[in-house]
Amino acid sequence: MALSRTQTTQEQRMAGPTVTASIGNTDFQVRLEDGTHSWIVDEPARGGGGTGLEPASLLLASLGACTSITLKMYAKRKEWPLEEIHVELSMKSTAEGTNIDRRIALKGVLSDEQRERLLQIANACPMHKVLSGVIHIASGSRRSKASQAPPTKETVVLNSNI
Repeated sequence: MALSRTQTTQEQRMAGPTVTASIGNTDFQVRLEDGTHSWIVDEPARGGGGTGLEPASLLLASLGACTSITLKMYAKRKEWPLEEIHVELSMKSTAEGTNIDRRIALKGVLSDEQRERLLQIANACPMHKVLSGVIHIASGSRRSKASQAPPTKETVVLNSNI
């Protein structure tokens, strides 16, 4: 039985986004694509080319964007006078783990209760849930479409759950 276009789209949404990362003959510059957009991630100029966000900044950017969008959507639905959201994020790794500090500034004529509720809603953004929950990463190996070389005895197939 063939799936309708609606069913396929719903399944794709449930599966979540897919991003492809590729690195070629550059030192550390990675090209990312999601089927609609493409962007560059790179290490800072002190070790890479400095041509794009470094991976840690990209992670923080995802959380900041998700937080802002979630708050804006909530305030709009409630018809609250939220004019602007500013999210500042920093990350520090320690022996105990990684700490992300998120500071949220809300501009608008909001009551104390509305401000408090928006700060609670920030913790409900999808990226916050992912980063604060249990994460399972399944790593595997596949042959690049560009590589047509047959497998050799040195070929290693990786399958691991982190």
